[in-house]
Amino acid sequence: MSSLIAATRFAVLDRSRTRADRPAGEALRDTVRLAQEAERLGYHRFWVSEHHGVPGVAGSAPTVLAAAVAAATRTIRVGTGGVMLPNHRPLVVAEQFGVLESLYPGRVDMGLGRSVGFTDGVRRALGHDKGDAGDFAAQLAELLGWFEGTSPTGAHARPAEGLRVPPFVLAMGEGAQIAARAGLPLVIGDLRDREKLLRGIDRYRADFRPSPWAAEPYVVVSGTVAVAATEAEAHRLLLPEAWSMAHARTHGTFPPLPPADRVAALPMTAKERGFYESGLTGHLTGTRDQVADALETLLKETGAQEVLVTTSTYDRAALVESYRLLAGVFGGRPQPSA
Repeated sequence: MSSLIAATRFAVLDRSRTRADRPAGEALRDTVRLAQEAERLGYHRFWVSEHHGVPGVAGSAPTVLAAAVAAATRTIRVGTGGVMLPNHRPLVVAEQFGVLESLYPGRVDMGLGRSVGFTDGVRRALGHDKGDAGDFAAQLAELLGWFEGTSPTGAHARPAEGLRVPPFVLAMGEGAQIAARAGLPLVIGDLRDREKLLRGIDRYRADFRPSPWAAEPYVVVSGTVAVAATEAEAHRLLLPEAWSMAHARTHGTFPPLPPADRVAALPMTAKERGFYESGLTGHLTGTRDQVADALETLLKETGAQEVLVTTSTYDRAALVESYRLLAGVFGGRPQPSA
């Protein structure tokens, strides 16, 4: 194991992906079980996400799910990747994280994003138009103000005021610049467009202003990592998610994950095939040694302090095994599969 990888933190973001022919509640319970596995394997954090009205994702209430994860674990940091700030009043977000931090002190992270919904119907239900993320910088400043006790309204966020819940901004482009100006850690992806990724990181570091929340830039690189005994098995883990993404881009709905065998047998239009094959590229996949080499390159290029892994696949046992093998790469506790 290289010293560079050994010095890097590794974390998990699970989107509570639903699986074909299985109930949504099972996906949420799988998320909690995966958090317990991640804790045993030595991962630094476990985050959950916010999606609304998506058949393929059960995680619609991230702070609620984060509470369930924190209750089922003991030491791993727990948070959101992320709460979509335009969908909520900053006061309410501060209160929710204040409650989490009060219940699980020293273990809670506040990952924040600026997306406003996957479809027009969901955006309307959330009170948004397409592309309307509001003034994210102002929303972010208001949210942090509730923790610092500097709200201009004279009101107070209980029990958030005075607590230190580490904030992270999930962003590319303009969002990365907002994170830099606010002096906050940045979570950035995806790995498929390495040039864009590096530009965003360079811009963030150049524009970073120290703040009470972070004295210097902190970069978390996010992406899919799939590890298996063979390169072919690792590639197979990608098939369900690649098909779901291709279906979403051609039909406008993001479906539950199908089994890999079913994906391999599906007929596809030329357009679907193009999106599908594109979805299979740009990830860190392969055997343990192959992924270790790819991670070494990524970390040298980006200078990231942390890697946030977002892998999804139909076969839950294979998914857990991938995280186990990855823990062996970064020096976690790669216990044998149960």
